[in-house]
Amino acid sequence: MPTKLFITGGTGYIGGDALHEIVHAHPEYDITCLVRNSDKAAKIGSQYPKVRFVYGSLEDEALLEEEAKAADVILHCAHTDNETAVKAIIRGLVAHPDDRPGYLIHTSGTGILMFKDLETKTFGEASSKVYDDWEGVGEVTSLPDFAPHRNVEKLVLAGGTEHAQRVKTAIVCPPTIYGNGRGPDNQRSQQLPGLAKYTLIEKHGIQIGAGKTYWTNVHVVDLSKCYLLLVEAAVAGGGSATWGEKGYYFVESNEHVWGHISKLVAKEAFKQGLLSSDEVVSLTPENANLLKGPFQALWGANSRCRAIRARKILGWAPKECTMEDTIADVVKSEARALGIVEGHAAKIAG
Repeated sequence: MPTKLFITGGTGYIGGDALHEIVHAHPEYDITCLVRNSDKAAKIGSQYPKVRFVYGSLEDEALLEEEAKAADVILHCAHTDNETAVKAIIRGLVAHPDDRPGYLIHTSGTGILMFKDLETKTFGEASSKVYDDWEGVGEVTSLPDFAPHRNVEKLVLAGGTEHAQRVKTAIVCPPTIYGNGRGPDNQRSQQLPGLAKYTLIEKHGIQIGAGKTYWTNVHVVDLSKCYLLLVEAAVAGGGSATWGEKGYYFVESNEHVWGHISKLVAKEAFKQGLLSSDEVVSLTPENANLLKGPFQALWGANSRCRAIRARKILGWAPKECTMEDTIADVVKSEARALGIVEGHAAKIAG
């Protein structure tokens, strides 16, 4: 019997790239994707004709529970904070017999590590605190309940410990993700493209406060290779991977300071003739709130981690280019999306 893999978020940036990686590595897998409608299904089906579809949303509890009962492995890449979906998936996995446990690979995000800055409303300042998923895994899995994503992480951790014989869980926690996705629909990330977009809209570089905030980052292809290693471990009956209480995986390759990235983006936009100067303006938290999206936190609150577990026990080794290497292409792409013509800085400078 071929391995049955159920994927949510297959048309998204993260899930779509993971789907690409897995299908090409294992065309023998029997893959089912949750999609909202036939248009989304058509986008996946045009690239991967063997993929099966179920139609619904993360609120369709009965559907998710039934798919979890049938699947050997679930790769959950859709909506980090949806409790309904995770509860339904866990219920379906609990129905597995002890001799055929089900595996859940859940996607979270290192936004969870912003909790201290969010609590104190400190933005744009550096933090020396760095979390890790090896010796410090207990600290990471017991963060305050008000931390972003913590509500759903607790459900996953509980499922993997209270029903450890039948439910094997792993939480994958990526930071800033960059690079062009290879999936069938959304191929654009959020933080770096958003920074380039608003740099062009505001007609100058932007940073939050002093711009000293640290984040880690990973290329989307390197992230997908980590997902693949975990899926392969699950198919092998768990393999060398850690599941359950300590099954927590940061996935990072480098670290950056957002103020430095803001300067590089502004310089590149100026170089491409899209801005009249490479000036970077510091935004107060109040001004940052005027931007559409959660960018005050995503550029202004610290999120530092080290991916030890994936390197140590899965042999994961990131190999793609750095985030800084992608800035020129990101600026060009965002300029095209905004309808700005290169070389006409005077036009957008007003």
